[in-house]
Amino acid sequence: MSPKQHKIKVGISIGDYNGIGPEIIMKSLQDKSITDFFTPVIFGSGKLFTYQKNIFKLQHNFNYITEVSQAHADKINMVNLWKDNVNVDLGTPTEESTKMAIESLEAATNALMNGEVDVLVTAPINKEEMLKNGFQHAGHTGYLEEKFEKKGLMFLVTDDLKVAVSTHHIPIANVAENISKEKIKKQIKLLNQCLIEDFCIERPKIAVLGLNPHAGDGGAIGKEEIEIIEPAIRELFDNGIMAFGPYPADSFFQPEKYKHFDAVLAMYHDQGLAPFKTIAYEEGVNYTAGLPFIRTSPDHGVAYDIAGKNIADPQSFSEAIFMAIKIFKNRQEYNDLMTNRMRPRRNASGNNVEEDLPVDRL
Repeated sequence: MSPKQHKIKVGISIGDYNGIGPEIIMKSLQDKSITDFFTPVIFGSGKLFTYQKNIFKLQHNFNYITEVSQAHADKINMVNLWKDNVNVDLGTPTEESTKMAIESLEAATNALMNGEVDVLVTAPINKEEMLKNGFQHAGHTGYLEEKFEKKGLMFLVTDDLKVAVSTHHIPIANVAENISKEKIKKQIKLLNQCLIEDFCIERPKIAVLGLNPHAGDGGAIGKEEIEIIEPAIRELFDNGIMAFGPYPADSFFQPEKYKHFDAVLAMYHDQGLAPFKTIAYEEGVNYTAGLPFIRTSPDHGVAYDIAGKNIADPQSFSEAIFMAIKIFKNRQEYNDLMTNRMRPRRNASGNNVEEDLPVDRL
């Protein structure tokens, strides 16, 4: 199928504009042929992006619109949320830049839920400043879980390495009390289904890391592995899910080990993200797995230290865009396959001769 046969609308929230968000968005869209493959819809400010494109000496021509229905398939569309002048202080979060980050995210998410865009790609936000300005969540994942009324899973992905985390943005002192056998079982099931539906992996192999050093050393350094993690893995394995572990985290992320698995479930944020970003920093994508809608983002933050210096690398944001498109298409193909499997077959007389049942959804 040629890229123009079905052009996906990619909704883009701008994040904190005093960080590198607008820079990496524009650099990701600077190839003139980019709109042959998808239709970008940025939820932002025309004056802001014009100001920043001049700083970075970029040559974008935006199609300014007031609602998504006006988007042109072959142009870079800008839903102009703010028509007034914007105060820019690159490298420093401000109340104005934080409020605009929230408004952009809300507008883009609503467009996604209303079917006006097909996928959502979010530029980096400043979580601390967002909380100060009335945002009720410690990141995009919690916000989207509330909006979509479904639990998701933070999932960092590349073609070769995929790492999910059981607990997200919580203090390390609270990690142990936030894991349980049932929670881990649900997360592994979700991860397994995500790998099947969104990444076309027919029978995924999932590695699960331990919580404690050396995966507890048989109970000498903690009993969570014995009492919680290992029983969850064993029950799922006995029911057909290829889950293995728990593995000691300190020695797991060697190529000869992690490459034997399709995905990894880490117990807490830094246990999974520190090795992931070391191995796949430039190409990594943050994907919120398990939600009814597709959202990706780059695997880095606002980077105030380099904002305005024209040195921000757009690769991770570009990867996030194309990963969202790929997942959208994979999910469509999976749904089509399941629909065809449920359709009864008929003989020449019009009688049902066989009826395939859908694969049980976990």
